[in-house]
Amino acid sequence: MTQKLSKSELSTQYLCGLVADLMLRNRLKLVTAESCTGGMIAAACTDLAGSSDWFERGFVTYSNEAKTELLDVQAQLLLSEGAVSEAVARAMVRGALAHAHAQVAVAVTGVAGPTGGSPAKPVGTVWFGFAVPGQVITEKRHFDGDRAQVRAATVRHTFTRLVELLG
Repeated sequence: MTQKLSKSELSTQYLCGLVADLMLRNRLKLVTAESCTGGMIAAACTDLAGSSDWFERGFVTYSNEAKTELLDVQAQLLLSEGAVSEAVARAMVRGALAHAHAQVAVAVTGVAGPTGGSPAKPVGTVWFGFAVPGQVITEKRHFDGDRAQVRAATVRHTFTRLVELLG
């Protein structure tokens, strides 16, 4: 029996395939550092056969302690800026690169909901960090929907931006 995929699942698979092609063509390896997505980006990468040729590793750093212990994000930075911030996304992506044998990294930290939001950081707020050869880029996005929709949109946006940055 064939499993029917949703439009968003097809979109994510397609985008991930484009990232895989770009990574292979440029002989690059990818590392992920994920908080609000809990490993969904890494899972999408490793769903593709042959991903070991371009996907190096993934860090799921959901707690602040994990961000500090695994990615060297400074505890003081987490206290002063909060986990969902540009500074933490930048520190996470740099930490991922420092602890992997990869040239490209992505980090995501956000509020997927349904709780945890605030007026300054409402549910759906996600900070991204992207490291590609020669540059580190951070950006903030807001995604509407429930927890599953916010997380899926975060994964799709990650692959979309990687295609743009590597293409």
